[in-house]
Amino acid sequence: MTVLITGFGPFPGAPVNPTEALVRQLARRHHDGDGRIGHVFRTSYAAVEAELPKLIDLHRPDAILLLGLATRSAHLRIETRAVNSRSLLAADIDGFAPKTSAIDPGAPAALAGRAPHVRLVAAARAAGVPARLSRSAGRYLCNYAYWRALELSAPGGPLVQFVHVPLVHGEPAPRWRLHRSLSLSDLVRAAEAILSALATAARERHREMALTG
Repeated sequence: MTVLITGFGPFPGAPVNPTEALVRQLARRHHDGDGRIGHVFRTSYAAVEAELPKLIDLHRPDAILLLGLATRSAHLRIETRAVNSRSLLAADIDGFAPKTSAIDPGAPAALAGRAPHVRLVAAARAAGVPARLSRSAGRYLCNYAYWRALELSAPGGPLVQFVHVPLVHGEPAPRWRLHRSLSLSDLVRAAEAILSALATAARERHREMALTG
């Protein structure tokens, strides 16, 4: 079982992105013999577009866990779909802003994830970390990466999940954000639980595909 774990670097308004450290810690760990590949994208459309397909082609992961920062959240957000939309106002770290809102003008309005979202929420909560389902991954790089990963994981491809994490203790935060109850160790613990549940689901999926042949 091979799992690709990705995060993002800083972006305008977020000089520190906890998913960088989170990905590095998760990639160093091994669970039940699973292989883990960690990768941190520059928060740019060009980086995701160029690097994500190469990572999938090179490593052929069974599951993909994409992580991103939601500065206004106090809990983990298990994203259930990616929308076919990009903000025309929010520039990436390279200063690029899309000229058209649709990611793919000929595609549906949204792509639904096939991961067991409710089980992933339960896994994070069992690890003592608050988590909820979310139907909006935003209209920035997080949603864009999720959309591209779902596109690249056609039926029979890797099981994909995007999870938004909040700011953690010690990180710069907007003035209105006074309460940060989670630490990096909390995020690691929750992500480990989510990875375990995602890997189990990927194994179950492999068995079902083998039986139906």
